[in-house]
Amino acid sequence: MTTAPADAARVLIFDTTLRDGEQSPGATMTHDEKLEIAQLLDEMGVDIIEAGFPIASEGDFAAVSEIARRSRNAVICGLARANFKDIDRCWEAVRHARQPRIHTFIGTSPLHRAIPNLDMDQMAQRIHDTVTHARNLCDNVQWSPMDATRTEPDYLCRVVEIAIKAGATTINIPDTVGYTYPRESANIIRMLLERVPGADTITFATHCHNDLGMATANALAAVEAGARQIECTINGLGERAGNTALEEVVMAMKVRNDILPFTTGIDTTKIMHLSRRVSTVSGFVVQPNKAIVGKNAFLHESGIHQDGVLKNVETFEIMRPEDIGLHAKNIAMGKHSGRAALRSKLRELGYDLADNQLNDVFVRFKALADRKKEVYDDDLIALVSDEQTSDAHEYLQLRKLRVICGTDGPQEADMVLAVDGVDHHIDATGDGPVDAAFNCVKMLFPHKARLQVYQVHAVTEGTDAQATVSVRLEEDGRIVTGTAADTDTIVASTRAYINALNRLIVRRQKTAPGEDVKTVHYGSTAAG
Repeated sequence: MTTAPADAARVLIFDTTLRDGEQSPGATMTHDEKLEIAQLLDEMGVDIIEAGFPIASEGDFAAVSEIARRSRNAVICGLARANFKDIDRCWEAVRHARQPRIHTFIGTSPLHRAIPNLDMDQMAQRIHDTVTHARNLCDNVQWSPMDATRTEPDYLCRVVEIAIKAGATTINIPDTVGYTYPRESANIIRMLLERVPGADTITFATHCHNDLGMATANALAAVEAGARQIECTINGLGERAGNTALEEVVMAMKVRNDILPFTTGIDTTKIMHLSRRVSTVSGFVVQPNKAIVGKNAFLHESGIHQDGVLKNVETFEIMRPEDIGLHAKNIAMGKHSGRAALRSKLRELGYDLADNQLNDVFVRFKALADRKKEVYDDDLIALVSDEQTSDAHEYLQLRKLRVICGTDGPQEADMVLAVDGVDHHIDATGDGPVDAAFNCVKMLFPHKARLQVYQVHAVTEGTDAQATVSVRLEEDGRIVTGTAADTDTIVASTRAYINALNRLIVRRQKTAPGEDVKTVHYGSTAAG
């Protein structure tokens, strides 16, 4: 592995998983999940955590406020539109952080200027006034010209200069719709550094979307041109095709430090655990061939590759699995394995559980070991992730399920479902066992949510493998995703469905009265 040269430049990592990532349809996280992810990001060495959009709802405000209070190392940032009310609310949320930041934005391209119906001069004045207001509240202010890569170059230079003079300490250049190309991404940063007075006194950031599959390339090109902050998310989570993936840019700079002489403060050995946790809480399964963190990233199937790796691992691996927190050992555990062995194995996989959590997982591990001959690493990860997704205080909880299925229909389900702590018994029929089970839930908890996605993934091989099921629901524009794992696919399916409904309840509660601020005002391209 290469080592960073002594004169390597420091690049700040700005993680927006909790804001831009959570805007991905169906990726709504609970309050406690946000706090957990923020803590993991802080421990991993992320420089700036964009904790949310405080004006969006009371739930967002509460999460950003609590993250600000709990942060140990990272700058805690909140997002605000270009108006005093948003900025004041943002400041109230982040002000208790050791290092608070206000991030305010407005769309500057011709298409986005038309939304508030402002001409160039009116928008320039709005930028001056709002950035000045933010700076009067906070010494650390970031400003973004949304859709910067489609903004006229002369006007982009003009408004960036205004923001710098008004007190912005970081200028973020968003490729909001993933439109640009690496050479363009670099040229924009170079242009601003060359043409804008005071550009050398602030930090330029890059925020790229992956609509054309070039988010990582565009971000690194901007860094080569002089940007010193990358905005990114874990697993590339984000709207449409997603954002720049944190793991990709960080490992690219680590592996190719010979041509990318930059350093970050990221502890890369924590990447895999965070990737798995974000996947679990968001309900977004990482594609197997995803760079760095995909299940196949370190697997070799072809005979030539396998032979090469056995002789010299560097023939087909440019980084070590251990560099991102993956361990080569995959020793099977069974029903005779004890609590201490389970704790040791989970720590090796990146899970350091409290005693009560370990006891809960141990009970489920023993039950799983009774059903499977061997329990492998992926089984344990699915088990822990499923345990962490489940909440003993959720509104809906599956108590019991029996199904009758086969070639002679209709299929039947018999269920006991707890609704707000009260057990209810119901039976229903359906077009298949999953449909019958879902119909039981609908009868006890009527709703208008429409099933958009139903996916089943085998965790390991074999007929006794656990199944991880993902369910995506849509109701009145709200999209939520639920996941669950079990060796019984019907049970996993039902629990995933119930998990999605519980998240829908949370989503209903966090939507601002009268409108969903994230959708109506913020849009699918907000701040990048």
